[in-house]
Amino acid sequence: LILIGGFVQLLAGFLAFRKYDHLGGAAFLTFSALWSSYGVTRVLRAAPVSGHLLDIGAGSTEGFTAGSVAFLVLNAFLIVLASSFNLVLLCLTLAMELLTICFLLFTLESLPLPFEIVVLSILSIICFYGATASLANCMFGKDLLMMGPPLLTLQSSEKGREDPLPCVCPKSHLTSGLRTIAELLNTGAVCGVPTDTVYALAASCKHPEAIEKVYRIKDRPQEKPICIFISNLEQLRAAAPPISPLLWEFMENVYPGGIGCIIRKGEWLKKLGVGAGYSRVGTQDSIMIRVPDLTVLVHLIDMTGPLAITSANPSGEVDSTHHDMVISRLGHKLEGVLCDGESDEVVASTVVNCTKIDESGITIVREGCIPAGKVMQIFERVKSR
Repeated sequence: LILIGGFVQLLAGFLAFRKYDHLGGAAFLTFSALWSSYGVTRVLRAAPVSGHLLDIGAGSTEGFTAGSVAFLVLNAFLIVLASSFNLVLLCLTLAMELLTICFLLFTLESLPLPFEIVVLSILSIICFYGATASLANCMFGKDLLMMGPPLLTLQSSEKGREDPLPCVCPKSHLTSGLRTIAELLNTGAVCGVPTDTVYALAASCKHPEAIEKVYRIKDRPQEKPICIFISNLEQLRAAAPPISPLLWEFMENVYPGGIGCIIRKGEWLKKLGVGAGYSRVGTQDSIMIRVPDLTVLVHLIDMTGPLAITSANPSGEVDSTHHDMVISRLGHKLEGVLCDGESDEVVASTVVNCTKIDESGITIVREGCIPAGKVMQIFERVKSR
């Protein structure tokens, strides 16, 4: 069980690093190493080899003893850091310090069994509560189970801060913030924006130079086309593209949402509001259009017109799933980032080629947040009508 606990701690550390929580990741990796080392010594002590127990007594465990002392020092540093986060994490690090003491006493063959049982019980209760609270609070988006306030508050003055953010970073829930980003986009700026999948870079289709700038910011190969976002399907109807009834029906079933449809390009895009950016979006013959299922982004598009969109990450790197990731990775190259917290998805949209939907059906160009099987089910259902 102790070895299983070490694996769980290792997994938690990996997930924390994936979310750019470096303190949490370092803490859990340290806990995993400690927990696993403690478990290994326990197993070796009890494992029969050639009819005898392994001798890892005080005379042959200098390395384990030195390691446990190192864990004590390292975990003491984590205790100080955890005190600035929340009470549950602080209690967990304190319990780990007690477990490290158990480890040290065990290597010296001076560990009282009642003390070990009490420490492991306390640690189990804290771990169970912490995991349950984190999961419940994350699922419901509110503090259903309290994690406790930080005991140590770092004093910092935002007003006297000498290192300002690299670009304008308004909050998405503020009307003024939305207007700020809209004004920037309308003047030819490139901004980071939230979508219903992951964060994206946006440029107004009225400013081809802004779309060119997106390529430079991302280091994106010129042969990779950029798609456009519109706020609703009625905008597309008003532009009157030459779309078959089957394709209209399919788009009505997938919009709004995390599916982008590649359709044939034409002069109708200028009626849609693409304007001067016509030659810089899509390919020569096709364009991918998506209607996002995110209220704040739909409102933004209503204020700016169609936006040229691509994921907010350096080309070839993982998608950005939080506005902090966009700011830290690309903020110095952008004019603004609309801050909306954690993204709804961890991967981008699914891309479907619909240019030959009437002749040979659809093809999945990229499988993203919507499984390819589900897309094909929607198409077959629409086709059967």
